[in-house]
Amino acid sequence: MRAKRYLPWGLGLVVLGIMLCGGCRRSAPSDAPESSQDPRFIRLPDWCNTPDGMALLGDGSFVLSVPNYNDPSVPAEIARVTAGNRVERFFTPPPHPETGRAGPMGICLAPSGDLYYADNQFAENSHEKSRVMRIEMRDGKPVQAHVVVSGLNVANAVVVRDGYLYVSDSILVPGSKPLLSGVFRFPLDREGRVLQSPVKDDPHLVATIESHNELIGYGADGLCFDPAGRLYVGNFADGTIHRLMFDADGQVGENIVWLDDPQVQCADGLFYHPGTEAIYVADMVQNAVHAVSLDGTIRTLAKNGDTDGADGTLDQPCEAIVRGDEVIVSNMDWPFPGVVNTTWDKPYTLSRIPLLP
Repeated sequence: MRAKRYLPWGLGLVVLGIMLCGGCRRSAPSDAPESSQDPRFIRLPDWCNTPDGMALLGDGSFVLSVPNYNDPSVPAEIARVTAGNRVERFFTPPPHPETGRAGPMGICLAPSGDLYYADNQFAENSHEKSRVMRIEMRDGKPVQAHVVVSGLNVANAVVVRDGYLYVSDSILVPGSKPLLSGVFRFPLDREGRVLQSPVKDDPHLVATIESHNELIGYGADGLCFDPAGRLYVGNFADGTIHRLMFDADGQVGENIVWLDDPQVQCADGLFYHPGTEAIYVADMVQNAVHAVSLDGTIRTLAKNGDTDGADGTLDQPCEAIVRGDEVIVSNMDWPFPGVVNTTWDKPYTLSRIPLLP
């Protein structure tokens, strides 16, 4: 394992930040959708103070998960950004019946047209409450949310392929050293599943990942498949990317560290783009986005210092997707010690980067 720049960010601080950052600064929610023709960024309204995961839709629009961790007094939301970059309310995720809050993070579009999203409910004194939800779609509009699976610790990224749902759990065993995280797989023909406790012993766990950076509280994060059916898993803490290969029976036959390079310090969201045959990696630690070819070649698309994102620069990116001829980047802007970003501030933005220089 290569030497890395470790962050002074323990799990307790992460949880504390979720609970307390709302006191840093308040901003009144607004119902007025906004549009942006600026080629450098998309400005988000006040009710999107902490953007996270994205999923492309078939009409040039995409949905955006908004857990609003920075100011939890503003309810979580799932927004839609139109092909013309107008930001609209799309779906209000239902709160967890025990915690009273919603935490939409990773989101994906299934072949059925329904949407699946990770509902992160992790807190220091509240384990195994995170869920995966399905938004039932009808005529292109959301109808209601259904609980697909519950009992995860930190449900993070989701992806659907060949009749199965894959979800990363960033903390399988709280307090473990090295930190143990993993990936679960569930058939799509059943909902309402409750995982075995402790979650690490559930038979739907298909792969585990260790994070050797003891100061960072998250492991397995972004997920994406390549055309050959190989699953890539971002390791947030170590900045590495694992590759899982499946045998004819659908079992994991290989779990290797596919990318381990000092150019990438954090592997948050992952997105595979077939046109460029590259995986787009959000590097939250460095304020950077990288395109990694399947041969491991790394091209850094953007990287900058501490900014507020008002000029289209990155402001603590957590996910990047390709839409047409540009890369759309979700700027989570959720600062913690050790990352380039130091302050949560307006404007709330999605950066826009040309796909090719």
